[in-house]
Amino acid sequence: MLTGKQSWTFDKQPVISATGTVGGPFEANGALPEAFDRLHDDLWLGEDSYEKAQTILVEEAVTTAIEKGNLKTKDIQFLMAGDLVNQLTPSSFAGRALAIPYLGLFGACSTSMEGLALGAMLVNSNAAKNVVAAASSHNAATEKQFRYPTEYGGQKPPTAQWTATAAGAALISSQGTGPRITSATIGKIIDMGLSDPFNMGGAMAPAAADTIVSHFRDLNKTPEDYDLIVSGDLGKIGLPIARDLLKQQGHTLGHELFQDCGLMIYKDEQKVLGGASGPGCSAAVAYGHLLKRMQKGELKRLLVVATGALLSPLSYQQKESIPCIAHAVSIEAEGGTP
Repeated sequence: MLTGKQSWTFDKQPVISATGTVGGPFEANGALPEAFDRLHDDLWLGEDSYEKAQTILVEEAVTTAIEKGNLKTKDIQFLMAGDLVNQLTPSSFAGRALAIPYLGLFGACSTSMEGLALGAMLVNSNAAKNVVAAASSHNAATEKQFRYPTEYGGQKPPTAQWTATAAGAALISSQGTGPRITSATIGKIIDMGLSDPFNMGGAMAPAAADTIVSHFRDLNKTPEDYDLIVSGDLGKIGLPIARDLLKQQGHTLGHELFQDCGLMIYKDEQKVLGGASGPGCSAAVAYGHLLKRMQKGELKRLLVVATGALLSPLSYQQKESIPCIAHAVSIEAEGGTP
Protein backbone atom coordinates (compact mmCIF):
# COMPACT_ATOMS: atom_id res chain seq x y z
CA MET A 1 0.00 0.00 0.00
CA LEU A 2 2.88 2.41 0.72
CA THR A 3 3.99 3.99 -2.53
CA GLY A 4 6.98 6.32 -2.59
CA LYS A 5 7.71 8.38 0.49
CA GLN A 6 4.28 9.53 1.68
CA SER A 7 1.53 8.03 -0.46
CA TRP A 8 -0.77 5.01 -0.36
CA THR A 9 -2.14 3.09 -3.32
CA PHE A 10 -5.39 1.31 -2.52
CA ASP A 11 -5.38 -1.95 -4.46
CA LYS A 12 -8.92 -2.82 -3.36
CA GLN A 13 -10.14 0.67 -4.24
CA PRO A 14 -12.67 1.35 -1.45
CA VAL A 15 -15.99 2.74 -2.62
CA ILE A 16 -17.63 6.01 -1.60
CA SER A 17 -21.02 4.34 -1.51
CA ALA A 18 -22.96 7.35 -0.20
CA THR A 19 -22.48 10.89 1.09
CA GLY A 20 -24.35 13.35 3.27
CA THR A 21 -24.05 17.14 3.13
CA VAL A 22 -25.73 19.77 5.30
CA GLY A 23 -25.46 23.56 5.12
CA GLY A 24 -26.68 26.78 6.67
CA PRO A 25 -28.62 29.79 5.39
CA PHE A 26 -25.65 31.53 3.74
CA GLU A 27 -24.85 28.33 1.85
CA ALA A 28 -28.48 28.01 0.80
CA ASN A 29 -28.11 31.34 -0.98
CA GLY A 30 -24.72 30.41 -2.42
CA ALA A 31 -23.58 29.07 -5.77
CA LEU A 32 -24.06 25.36 -4.95
CA PRO A 33 -27.32 24.84 -3.06
CA GLU A 34 -27.94 21.64 -5.03
CA ALA A 35 -24.78 20.16 -3.48
CA PHE A 36 -26.53 19.84 -0.11
CA ASP A 37 -28.89 17.13 1.05
CA ARG A 38 -30.28 19.49 3.67
CA LEU A 39 -30.14 23.25 4.16
CA HIS A 40 -31.11 25.15 7.30
CA ASP A 41 -32.57 28.65 7.36
CA ASP A 42 -31.27 29.43 10.86
CA LEU A 43 -27.66 29.44 12.12
CA TRP A 44 -28.87 28.22 15.52
CA LEU A 45 -30.54 25.06 14.12
CA GLY A 46 -32.96 25.24 17.03
CA GLU A 47 -30.19 25.04 19.63
CA ASP A 48 -29.08 27.57 22.25
CA SER A 49 -25.45 27.79 21.12
CA TYR A 50 -23.60 27.76 17.81
CA GLU A 51 -21.45 24.88 18.99
CA LYS A 52 -24.53 22.75 19.67
CA ALA A 53 -25.82 23.73 16.24
CA GLN A 54 -22.60 22.44 14.70
CA THR A 55 -23.11 19.12 16.49
CA ILE A 56 -26.47 18.84 14.71
CA LEU A 57 -24.74 19.49 11.37
CA VAL A 58 -22.41 16.55 11.97
CA GLU A 59 -25.18 14.21 13.12
CA GLU A 60 -27.35 15.03 10.11
CA ALA A 61 -24.54 14.63 7.59
CA VAL A 62 -23.50 11.26 9.03
CA THR A 63 -27.01 9.85 9.34
CA THR A 64 -27.86 11.05 5.83
CA ALA A 65 -24.86 9.22 4.37
CA ILE A 66 -25.70 6.05 6.26
CA GLU A 67 -29.36 6.15 5.23
CA LYS A 68 -28.49 6.84 1.59
CA GLY A 69 -26.18 3.83 1.73
CA ASN A 70 -29.09 1.68 2.94
CA LEU A 71 -27.29 0.89 6.17
CA LYS A 72 -27.85 1.51 9.86
CA THR A 73 -25.48 2.93 12.44
CA LYS A 74 -24.83 -0.59 13.78
CA ASP A 75 -23.38 -1.47 10.36
CA ILE A 76 -20.64 1.18 10.65
CA GLN A 77 -17.40 0.05 12.29
CA PHE A 78 -15.83 3.49 12.77
CA LEU A 79 -16.77 7.16 12.62
CA MET A 80 -13.87 9.50 11.90
CA ALA A 81 -14.72 13.16 12.32
CA GLY A 82 -13.21 16.53 13.07
CA ASP A 83 -13.86 20.26 13.26
CA LEU A 84 -12.30 23.52 14.50
CA VAL A 85 -13.94 23.95 17.89
CA ASN A 86 -11.91 23.34 21.06
CA GLN A 87 -11.19 19.63 21.60
CA LEU A 88 -13.45 18.69 18.64
CA THR A 89 -16.51 18.92 20.85
CA PRO A 90 -19.13 19.11 18.03
CA SER A 91 -17.70 15.95 16.44
CA SER A 92 -17.30 14.17 19.77
CA PHE A 93 -20.79 15.07 20.96
CA ALA A 94 -22.17 13.85 17.63
CA GLY A 95 -20.24 10.61 18.14
CA ARG A 96 -21.84 10.32 21.56
CA ALA A 97 -25.32 10.57 20.06
CA LEU A 98 -24.58 8.24 17.13
CA ALA A 99 -22.92 5.56 19.32
CA ILE A 100 -20.48 4.52 16.57
CA PRO A 101 -16.87 3.67 17.55
CA TYR A 102 -15.22 7.04 17.15
CA LEU A 103 -11.86 8.46 16.12
CA GLY A 104 -11.52 12.22 16.45
CA LEU A 105 -9.35 13.97 13.87
CA PHE A 106 -7.83 17.42 13.81
CA GLY A 107 -6.33 18.61 10.58
CA ALA A 108 -8.09 21.99 10.62
CA CYS A 109 -9.51 22.54 7.12
CA SER A 110 -7.60 19.50 5.81
CA THR A 111 -9.71 17.20 8.00
CA SER A 112 -12.04 16.11 5.19
CA MET A 113 -9.29 14.43 3.18
CA GLU A 114 -7.42 13.27 6.28
CA GLY A 115 -10.55 11.35 7.24
CA LEU A 116 -11.18 10.07 3.71
CA ALA A 117 -7.58 8.83 3.40
CA LEU A 118 -7.56 7.11 6.79
CA GLY A 119 -11.01 5.64 6.22
CA ALA A 120 -9.90 4.22 2.88
CA MET A 121 -6.81 2.77 4.56
CA LEU A 122 -8.94 0.98 7.16
CA VAL A 123 -11.24 -0.49 4.53
CA ASN A 124 -8.43 -1.39 2.14
CA SER A 125 -6.56 -3.25 4.91
CA ASN A 126 -9.69 -5.17 6.00
CA ALA A 127 -9.74 -3.37 9.35
CA ALA A 128 -13.32 -2.29 8.56
CA LYS A 129 -16.07 -2.92 6.05
CA ASN A 130 -17.91 0.38 6.45
CA VAL A 131 -16.44 3.64 7.76
CA VAL A 132 -17.85 7.17 7.80
CA ALA A 133 -15.47 10.12 7.46
CA ALA A 134 -16.94 13.53 8.33
CA ALA A 135 -15.81 17.13 8.69
CA SER A 136 -17.73 20.23 9.73
CA SER A 137 -17.50 23.92 10.50
CA HIS A 138 -19.84 26.68 11.67
CA ASN A 139 -19.24 30.30 10.80
CA ALA A 140 -20.27 31.84 14.10
CA ALA A 141 -18.62 29.18 16.29
CA THR A 142 -15.31 29.45 14.43
CA GLU A 143 -15.28 33.25 14.27
CA LYS A 144 -15.89 33.41 18.01
CA GLN A 145 -12.96 31.13 18.74
CA PHE A 146 -10.30 32.24 16.26
CA ARG A 147 -11.14 35.87 15.53
CA TYR A 148 -14.00 37.95 16.96
CA PRO A 149 -17.59 37.07 17.85
CA THR A 150 -19.81 37.99 14.91
CA GLU A 151 -21.80 40.32 17.16
CA TYR A 152 -18.66 42.42 17.60
CA GLY A 153 -18.71 43.41 13.94
CA GLY A 154 -14.93 43.61 13.62
CA GLN A 155 -13.55 44.85 10.32
CA LYS A 156 -11.64 42.23 8.32
CA PRO A 157 -8.93 42.67 5.68
CA PRO A 158 -9.52 41.47 2.10
CA THR A 159 -7.28 38.44 2.71
CA ALA A 160 -9.70 37.04 5.32
CA GLN A 161 -12.00 34.15 4.43
CA TRP A 162 -15.56 33.20 5.38
CA THR A 163 -15.93 30.00 7.41
CA ALA A 164 -18.63 27.85 5.83
CA THR A 165 -21.49 26.58 7.95
CA ALA A 166 -21.49 23.08 6.54
CA ALA A 167 -20.82 19.43 7.19
CA GLY A 168 -19.98 16.63 4.80
CA ALA A 169 -19.78 12.89 5.42
CA ALA A 170 -18.64 10.04 3.17
CA LEU A 171 -19.59 6.40 3.65
CA ILE A 172 -16.54 4.35 2.66
CA SER A 173 -17.28 0.69 1.97
CA SER A 174 -15.48 -2.45 0.88
CA GLN A 175 -18.34 -3.30 -1.50
CA GLY A 176 -21.02 -1.48 -3.43
CA THR A 177 -21.28 1.01 -6.23
CA GLY A 178 -19.94 4.52 -6.48
CA PRO A 179 -16.70 6.44 -6.99
CA ARG A 180 -13.55 4.59 -5.94
CA ILE A 181 -10.74 5.89 -3.75
CA THR A 182 -7.56 4.97 -5.59
CA SER A 183 -4.75 6.67 -3.66
CA ALA A 184 -3.83 9.23 -1.02
CA THR A 185 -0.84 11.40 -0.24
CA ILE A 186 -0.30 12.47 3.36
CA GLY A 187 1.19 15.93 3.59
CA LYS A 188 4.09 17.30 5.56
CA ILE A 189 3.76 20.33 7.80
CA ILE A 190 5.05 23.38 5.94
CA ASP A 191 5.62 26.66 7.77
CA MET A 192 6.90 29.64 5.80
CA GLY A 193 6.78 31.98 8.78
CA LEU A 194 3.43 33.66 8.14
CA SER A 195 1.59 34.59 11.32
CA ASP A 196 -1.47 36.53 10.17
CA PRO A 197 -4.67 34.60 11.08
CA PHE A 198 -6.53 36.71 8.53
CA ASN A 199 -4.46 35.31 5.65
CA MET A 200 -4.96 31.56 5.76
CA GLY A 201 -4.79 31.19 1.98
CA GLY A 202 -1.31 32.62 1.77
CA ALA A 203 -0.11 30.49 4.68
CA MET A 204 -1.54 27.22 3.30
CA ALA A 205 -0.52 27.59 -0.36
CA PRO A 206 3.03 26.19 0.08
CA ALA A 207 1.64 23.10 1.84
CA ALA A 208 -0.81 22.50 -1.01
CA ALA A 209 1.93 22.78 -3.62
CA ASP A 210 4.25 20.50 -1.66
CA THR A 211 1.62 17.76 -1.34
CA ILE A 212 0.64 17.96 -5.02
CA VAL A 213 4.29 17.67 -6.10
CA SER A 214 4.77 14.76 -3.69
CA HIS A 215 1.67 13.06 -5.08
CA PHE A 216 2.94 13.35 -8.64
CA ARG A 217 6.39 12.07 -7.60
CA ASP A 218 5.28 9.13 -5.46
CA LEU A 219 2.64 7.85 -7.86
CA ASN A 220 4.35 8.75 -11.12
CA LYS A 221 1.45 11.03 -12.07
CA THR A 222 1.19 14.25 -14.05
CA PRO A 223 -1.49 16.96 -14.03
CA GLU A 224 -2.88 15.44 -17.24
CA ASP A 225 -3.85 12.30 -15.32
CA TYR A 226 -6.72 14.23 -13.70
CA ASP A 227 -9.80 15.95 -15.04
CA LEU A 228 -9.80 18.28 -12.04
CA ILE A 229 -7.43 19.06 -9.19
CA VAL A 230 -9.17 21.01 -6.45
CA SER A 231 -7.73 22.52 -3.30
CA GLY A 232 -9.65 22.76 -0.07
CA ASP A 233 -9.85 26.46 0.60
CA LEU A 234 -6.88 28.44 -0.63
CA GLY A 235 -9.23 31.15 -1.84
CA LYS A 236 -8.37 34.16 -3.96
CA ILE A 237 -5.05 34.72 -2.25
CA GLY A 238 -3.68 31.20 -1.92
CA LEU A 239 -4.70 29.61 -5.22
CA PRO A 240 -2.53 31.81 -7.49
CA ILE A 241 0.37 31.43 -5.05
CA ALA A 242 0.04 27.63 -5.22
CA ARG A 243 -0.06 27.81 -9.03
CA ASP A 244 3.16 29.83 -9.07
CA LEU A 245 4.89 27.44 -6.65
CA LEU A 246 3.85 24.44 -8.75
CA LYS A 247 5.12 26.13 -11.91
CA GLN A 248 8.49 26.59 -10.23
CA GLN A 249 8.51 22.81 -9.71
CA GLY A 250 7.80 22.18 -13.39
CA HIS A 251 4.03 21.66 -13.17
CA THR A 252 1.81 24.13 -14.99
CA LEU A 253 -1.79 23.80 -13.81
CA GLY A 254 -4.24 26.00 -15.70
CA HIS A 255 -7.34 27.69 -14.37
CA GLU A 256 -9.68 24.98 -15.66
CA LEU A 257 -7.64 22.10 -14.23
CA PHE A 258 -6.69 23.55 -10.82
CA GLN A 259 -9.59 25.07 -8.89
CA ASP A 260 -10.57 25.71 -5.28
CA CYS A 261 -13.55 24.63 -3.17
CA GLY A 262 -13.44 27.95 -1.32
CA LEU A 263 -14.09 29.79 -4.59
CA MET A 264 -16.91 27.47 -5.70
CA ILE A 265 -19.36 27.43 -2.82
CA TYR A 266 -20.50 31.09 -2.82
CA LYS A 267 -21.68 33.57 -5.42
CA ASP A 268 -19.52 36.50 -6.47
CA GLU A 269 -21.93 38.97 -4.88
CA GLN A 270 -21.71 37.31 -1.47
CA LYS A 271 -19.29 39.28 0.68
CA VAL A 272 -16.76 36.58 1.58
CA LEU A 273 -13.58 38.58 0.89
CA GLY A 274 -10.88 35.99 0.04
CA GLY A 275 -13.31 33.10 -0.34
CA ALA A 276 -14.66 30.32 1.86
CA SER A 277 -12.84 28.19 4.41
CA GLY A 278 -13.52 25.65 7.14
CA PRO A 279 -13.41 21.84 7.25
CA GLY A 280 -17.04 21.78 6.10
CA CYS A 281 -16.21 23.71 2.93
CA SER A 282 -14.11 21.09 1.14
CA ALA A 283 -16.23 18.27 2.61
CA ALA A 284 -19.49 19.70 1.28
CA VAL A 285 -18.11 20.74 -2.12
CA ALA A 286 -16.28 17.45 -2.69
CA TYR A 287 -18.97 15.09 -1.38
CA GLY A 288 -21.87 17.10 -2.75
CA HIS A 289 -20.97 19.04 -5.86
CA LEU A 290 -17.91 17.25 -7.28
CA LEU A 291 -19.06 13.67 -6.74
CA LYS A 292 -22.38 14.56 -8.35
CA ARG A 293 -20.44 15.81 -11.36
CA MET A 294 -18.58 12.52 -11.37
CA GLN A 295 -21.83 10.55 -11.27
CA LYS A 296 -23.07 12.57 -14.26
CA GLY A 297 -19.98 11.59 -16.22
CA GLU A 298 -18.46 15.08 -16.23
CA LEU A 299 -15.41 13.96 -14.23
CA LYS A 300 -13.57 10.64 -14.36
CA ARG A 301 -10.48 11.31 -12.24
CA LEU A 302 -10.45 13.82 -9.39
CA LEU A 303 -7.70 14.86 -6.98
CA VAL A 304 -8.93 16.66 -3.85
CA VAL A 305 -6.21 18.45 -1.87
CA ALA A 306 -7.63 19.73 1.41
CA THR A 307 -5.48 22.31 3.17
CA GLY A 308 -5.31 23.15 6.85
CA ALA A 309 -3.75 25.84 9.06
CA LEU A 310 -2.70 24.20 12.32
CA LEU A 311 -2.78 27.25 14.54
CA SER A 312 -4.76 27.77 17.74
CA PRO A 313 -5.85 30.88 19.64
CA LEU A 314 -3.08 30.09 22.14
CA SER A 315 -0.33 29.74 19.52
CA TYR A 316 -1.41 33.03 17.95
CA GLN A 317 -1.33 34.79 21.33
CA GLN A 318 2.20 33.45 21.82
CA LYS A 319 3.13 35.01 18.45
CA GLU A 320 3.89 31.67 16.79
CA SER A 321 3.86 31.34 13.02
CA ILE A 322 1.26 29.15 11.34
CA PRO A 323 2.18 25.53 10.51
CA CYS A 324 0.14 24.28 7.55
CA ILE A 325 -0.62 20.94 5.94
CA ALA A 326 -2.44 19.45 2.95
CA HIS A 327 -3.68 15.92 2.30
CA ALA A 328 -4.57 14.67 -1.18
CA VAL A 329 -6.98 11.89 -2.15
CA SER A 330 -7.55 10.66 -5.69
CA ILE A 331 -11.06 9.55 -6.61
CA GLU A 332 -12.03 7.77 -9.80
CA ALA A 333 -15.45 7.29 -11.34
CA GLU A 334 -17.00 3.87 -11.13
CA GLY A 335 -16.04 1.80 -14.15
CA GLY A 336 -12.90 3.84 -14.88
CA THR A 337 -9.50 2.39 -15.61
CA PRO A 338 -7.48 1.67 -12.43
